[in-house]
Amino acid sequence: MFEQTFKNIDDILHKDAGCGSELDYVEQTSWVLFLKYLEDLERDKQTAAQLSGKAYQPIIEEAYKWHNWAVPKTQDGKIDHHQVLSGDDLKDFVDHKLFPYLKKFKADASSPDTIEYKIGEIFSELKNKVQSGYNLREVLNLIDGLRFRSKAEKHEMSHLYEDKIKNMGNAGRNGGEYYTPRPLIKTIVKVVAPDIGNKIYDGAVGSAGFLAEAFEYLKASRELSTKDVEILQKHSFYGKEKKGLAYIIGTMNMILHGVEAPNIVHANTLAENLADIQDKDRYDIVLANPPFGGKERAEVQQNFPIKTGETAFLFLQHFIKILKAGGKAGVVIKNTFLSNTDNASVSLRKQLLENCNLHTVLDLPGGTFTGAGVKTVVLFFVKGAPTQNIWFYQLNLERNLGKTNPLNQADLAEFVELQKTKADSANAWSVNIADIDKSTYDLSAKNPNRNETVQHRAPQDILAEIAQLDAESAAVLTKVRGLL
Repeated sequence: MFEQTFKNIDDILHKDAGCGSELDYVEQTSWVLFLKYLEDLERDKQTAAQLSGKAYQPIIEEAYKWHNWAVPKTQDGKIDHHQVLSGDDLKDFVDHKLFPYLKKFKADASSPDTIEYKIGEIFSELKNKVQSGYNLREVLNLIDGLRFRSKAEKHEMSHLYEDKIKNMGNAGRNGGEYYTPRPLIKTIVKVVAPDIGNKIYDGAVGSAGFLAEAFEYLKASRELSTKDVEILQKHSFYGKEKKGLAYIIGTMNMILHGVEAPNIVHANTLAENLADIQDKDRYDIVLANPPFGGKERAEVQQNFPIKTGETAFLFLQHFIKILKAGGKAGVVIKNTFLSNTDNASVSLRKQLLENCNLHTVLDLPGGTFTGAGVKTVVLFFVKGAPTQNIWFYQLNLERNLGKTNPLNQADLAEFVELQKTKADSANAWSVNIADIDKSTYDLSAKNPNRNETVQHRAPQDILAEIAQLDAESAAVLTKVRGLL
């Protein structure tokens, strides 16, 4: 039901003059979805209050509740065509009454860790881009058919929302910015192994995949007490995100997973001076895939002891600084970090090895991040003691990864198992820090257990890829012609 509804909504938005890309489809679906979700959440809260004999204070005023403005109904449950808004009337109500009303929630909320504050923050960042009130009416009718009452419904909804984020990532050149493959995130969370009570942080939160998976991991870790639930809701998950759309999507993703007021703020992490970070600001766990390839301005670089234009290297300095002593991290970074010879890279590797125990490096194959053709590694480290030995694992697969053949959980099973004991294998080896060159701190992932001769691709594989790319190009051209 959810999947077909999303497809139908995309088809409607594709026709609308205000929505030109997959990013717009996700953004516009998000705010409508959120308001329908709020309606069902309010009903659940009201029912819970009645069962416990308590008074319930509604979040949304009556005139702005979904059942009044979006899809008003008659007593027999059918759409009330005398009350329902459409066309310009609907667009005017949404743009000039609904959005300004919801935007005010931010100023009126009692504190930032409330759902009221999040409502205000989301609608301060958003605007309705659907230009046709008739298209918007169709979208509202479709979303109204969705239910978020049972656990199964909420789980399916969050799963499909992440599929939309994945499609959005695949649609743009900066796919990795929005979407890190879920099998990889699950694996990183499993290896880092957070506990309930840990403060978990992602300073490049994107669509909040790491925080959402950490929440799922902790929910399943034991039978939750009332106190555990409160800790997970209010005192566990923290993030910062610079870009407005990613911030909205990340907040929405956490809410759909069941964290009502995630501690995600819209801010540029790198604008914070490292010297200003105090003990009270630190976290137990860092999980992140910071953007790589960006070039930061000179004034941003002044916030860091190691000056570099490479965004990911600034983030790594931030993560090391913001971890508590004994804090654990799993961070995705370009594999060139291990071997670059520039001063910043060498200094950063030295700092990491001297201040943290870099105990594991997972070397990922090309194609892990669809839409981003960069090879990456995952650094697993604990702050507070220098590195003695690093265990490397090189993920060697029998197939080429790509959009139609993505990374899966089974691909990473051997890594997860071997990492527990850090055993050697054809894909795994250890390096003693005493043996590395202290002038370069080169940590290149050179597997001593494999023949590193260049593996030429089979002609049939190359021809198959060419055919696939031709088919994708033809599909794009067909779509473009349809718009002309």
